[in-house]
Amino acid sequence: MANPRQIRPLTRDNLSELPTACGACTRWELDAVNSARAERDGTGRVGKAQWLSQTLLDWGSCGQLIYSDDECAGYITYAPPAYLPGLAGFPTAPVAADSVALATAYVRPEYRGRGYGRILVQSAAADISRRGVRALEVVARENTAGERGSGCLVPAEFLRAVGFTTVRPHVLTPRLRLDLKSAVSWREDVVEAALERLRGRRPQLGTVQRQDLN
Repeated sequence: MANPRQIRPLTRDNLSELPTACGACTRWELDAVNSARAERDGTGRVGKAQWLSQTLLDWGSCGQLIYSDDECAGYITYAPPAYLPGLAGFPTAPVAADSVALATAYVRPEYRGRGYGRILVQSAAADISRRGVRALEVVARENTAGERGSGCLVPAEFLRAVGFTTVRPHVLTPRLRLDLKSAVSWREDVVEAALERLRGRRPQLGTVQRQDLN
């Protein structure tokens, strides 16, 4: 039986499946000067691939992709703030010392409204929770569609809808936080069972057998 939705970790092998602009964007992975240089020289894809390799080697999994019938429908990336120097350019940075930074979450327009964004956040939360991280923080965007580079920022409205709260307000780029220990919806048994189904594996005995992630 076909599995219409699957979660897979971001690797060098599937990095090319990110949307074209995202695959070459180093807004978070490099500081502002080097990111601008990469954009100018057309070396963003190389820089992003190098960043991914180093982060995987040093820290481990730093992104998830969601597929619909084997087509990449969206992705999410996250890492400790030291691996995301692009954060330094925002007035609401840095993120708290006990957290991992959510860099980007994106769902292709044709797949929006199906709960894929929520699934991606849950997948990231489950991953970092297993690694002992207390929270996920993000520099988000309010209604700033006209701002240059705002597409790299996750909408604050969406983040609040999935459980994030504002910890540092700002008219354009507030910082939001999801405390993993206190967020009941991220309970490990629930999330693990749901993600196991998305990955096409049978949940282990004792885990929750059904959970709506939409």
